[in-house]
Amino acid sequence: MSESSRERLTGPRIAAFTCPEDKPQAFLWDSDTLTLAVRATPGGKKTFVFQGRMDGRSIRVSIGDPENWTIDAARKRAREIQMEIDTGRDPRIVKAERQAAHQAKRAKAKADAAPALEVWQAYIEARTPHWSERHRADHEAMSREGGQAITRGRRAGMSGTKEPGILRPLLQKPLRSITRDAVAAWLAEQVTQRPTRARLAVSLLGAFLRWCADNPAYRDQANPDACARMKKDMPRPGVRDDCLQREQLALWFDAVRKICNPAISAYLQILLLTGARRNELAPLRWEDVDLQWDSLTIRDKAASKGGYDGTRTVPLTPYCKALLLGLRKSNVRRLDGTTPEISPFVFASATSATGHITEPRIAHNRALGDAGLPPLSLHGLRRSFSTLAEWVECPAGITAQIMGHRPSAIAEKHYRRRPLDLLRMWHTKIEGWILEQAGIEQPAVEAQQKSITAA
Repeated sequence: MSESSRERLTGPRIAAFTCPEDKPQAFLWDSDTLTLAVRATPGGKKTFVFQGRMDGRSIRVSIGDPENWTIDAARKRAREIQMEIDTGRDPRIVKAERQAAHQAKRAKAKADAAPALEVWQAYIEARTPHWSERHRADHEAMSREGGQAITRGRRAGMSGTKEPGILRPLLQKPLRSITRDAVAAWLAEQVTQRPTRARLAVSLLGAFLRWCADNPAYRDQANPDACARMKKDMPRPGVRDDCLQREQLALWFDAVRKICNPAISAYLQILLLTGARRNELAPLRWEDVDLQWDSLTIRDKAASKGGYDGTRTVPLTPYCKALLLGLRKSNVRRLDGTTPEISPFVFASATSATGHITEPRIAHNRALGDAGLPPLSLHGLRRSFSTLAEWVECPAGITAQIMGHRPSAIAEKHYRRRPLDLLRMWHTKIEGWILEQAGIEQPAVEAQQKSITAA
């Protein structure tokens, strides 16, 4: 390109410059800055461009639109690009790096401003394979939006909709803003209203923040020590002591046996007579019931944590066996050519999404009210079994094994291996004593065998 083909770039010259229709592009070169030109295309678009050489090769870099760039600014940028080349840096790579850094900065600013709730959801999804259903449900309840209708477990005087999760006010803040001061201010308000829930929330939040600190994506935003030592100044949760007394057994059994739903009625009685946890017994399947050898296989959460196979086998005592036989017969009668198959669940429910009963508390609370008994939780029935077993002087280790408590003493852990028949002897004695106090006759084993044969 000859010097005579160059012109000093001015506004009027750039405005008058056009690309011939028969060419894909045309250039108007500046005589002041030799590497600067205006490129025009047939569509009328014009762009300041730099053109120079690097490592013996010609390179071209777009600078910007003449409507946005002044001529002096374009000349300055062309000289800067030439300086980059002189230092051995490819201006195209420099531009790409600058754009990437800008995008990273914008992404970081967006992440810093985003509510921690988004990270909380990612945390739940990442940790779900290592959690129980109950633990995941606790995390979801802590962060729920609120306003959903309460479909079960609603007590008298209680709102018809769910409150927002206790952690939601904190999780709506950016993750970086969940500091020790923020947690302390939130906790001071929550601990006066629901101390037990607040104590659990602090534990879950602390685990979440530590997970964030271990995750490279959130490490720079997290304050892993925000919950450290928060629980030491919190009031200890109260210990529940609801328990059926010996003199209340007759009233309780009379009211529970009158519950019109046979599955719930049997479930509540077996819950008391086995000391099982409510969520262990509710999903019991018929395949877990051995009517020949009189045993129940219960899926035991505590056993799985202790390194066992996640189940425990307990005796099927005479009265509990009679209740299950009654349920099995009622299932058969319900067929009548209308139901295609029997539910695999012992305590089946036609309305529950799980296929088994999930909310027996409503019927239980109504029965307690009819009997004039004080409030009693379903876990209180488990507590009642342990307490009432002492009346027959049952060894504590046997009671604990039936209930599924993890062994605590060295002898229990490593030396005592009780056969099912030994558990059955004591378990039948416990059941017999409870039924005697309730004025109910314990079925004879021989009569049950005849019932099984007839069925």
